[in-house]
Amino acid sequence: MLKRHRIQFPKTGSSNLDQDEAYFYLQGSGGNRKIRFHDYDEIYQVQGLYEQVFYDRLKCTSPTKVATILESAVKQSQDNFTELRVLDLGAGNGIMGEELKKHGVSRLIGVDIIPEAYEAAVRDRPGLYDAYYVEDFTQLSEEKKEDIASWQCDCMVTVAALGFGDIPTRAFIEAFNILKAKGWIAFNIKETFFDNTDDSGFSKMIRELIFSKYLDVYHIERYRHRLSIEGEPLYYFAIAGRKNADVPAEFLESKGIKA
Repeated sequence: MLKRHRIQFPKTGSSNLDQDEAYFYLQGSGGNRKIRFHDYDEIYQVQGLYEQVFYDRLKCTSPTKVATILESAVKQSQDNFTELRVLDLGAGNGIMGEELKKHGVSRLIGVDIIPEAYEAAVRDRPGLYDAYYVEDFTQLSEEKKEDIASWQCDCMVTVAALGFGDIPTRAFIEAFNILKAKGWIAFNIKETFFDNTDDSGFSKMIRELIFSKYLDVYHIERYRHRLSIEGEPLYYFAIAGRKNADVPAEFLESKGIKA
């Protein structure tokens, strides 16, 4: 059973903070330690803290939702869900991977940019991943790319890590292109990323990709991702589809999207 931690959310002044600026206090014998929600390296070092903050307190539902719509999409085809070889981009400490294993996927390859994520996954969910890479996909060597591609992944998932700088546009496209043609893809994004007033590179890339020849969308669903610190629902879109072809660098350049 995971240790319970004493955590406290700020009482005032937090309502105007963006999601990636939100924070909480971890209370201990040495006093209160302020940790931002996206300081994953710090959070993962404390066993059970990530689950307690985001799943117990803030009721995050995204791994379950994304896994469910992925399975629903695959069932629309002749493919077998239990034969999927999944690349889990931004795998963290393995919560999404664990959900996919419940659904019966064949292989699970984890990727994250910080070593603390890998260490937490090995500590908290030993043996879950067939392989786990600590790599920056914006600076992936040809040798490492070939190594990851050798797993012949035909599915990619990424959950709760897109659009806040955690996974840059270039890293997402690099992972997308490693995926086999006709491979499946499932991810979630903040609802505002579909708004044309959001001119960030990632938001533009997602909108262009969804309506491009490179991806066939099978399922889009708006749902409650989690609660905010104030207890208000935060809505995301969960998206599942099928890759048709690699995305060339010229595609992003032609749309004015910075990789």
